Amino acid sequence: MYEPIRTKSVHSTVDGPNPDFPHRSREEELDIQLAGHLAALLAVTDELRAAQASADLDTAAERLAEQVGRLRGGRTPVRAPTSGRRERGTAALHRRAHALAGRALVVAASRADTAAAILAAERMDAHTAALEPRELASR
Repeated sequence: MYEPIRTKSVHSTVDGPNPDFPHRSREEELDIQLAGHLAALLAVTDELRAAQASADLDTAAERLAEQVGRLRGGRTPVRAPTSGRRERGTAALHRRAHALAGRALVVAASRADTAAAILAAERMDAHTAALEPRELASR
């Protein structure tokens, strides 16, 4: 009824892993993913800092930069200088930062990185608190 497969599978090799192809462990992949989410959160935090100066945002940016550097093996994140102009409203930036912090929290939890998880949860709380008065006023 079915004809047997006569060709080699393209999905696996009999020879084992190819030494020419770099392989990463699950932990390394999670580190890369977490560093990316935190770096994106840092970029949005820098945009918010340009729009509204705040000691909380300054502290958060420093802590985010430290975590990204730790996850990237000591390499500090590249931070673009922020101009004084606002391309988006601060409410949109807070919503974006909240979403990024949520993604970072999920990856940090799966990686069991307590420091990054606590930082992400704190940033989620801060951005939620920043949005609450605006959203209540718009209703």
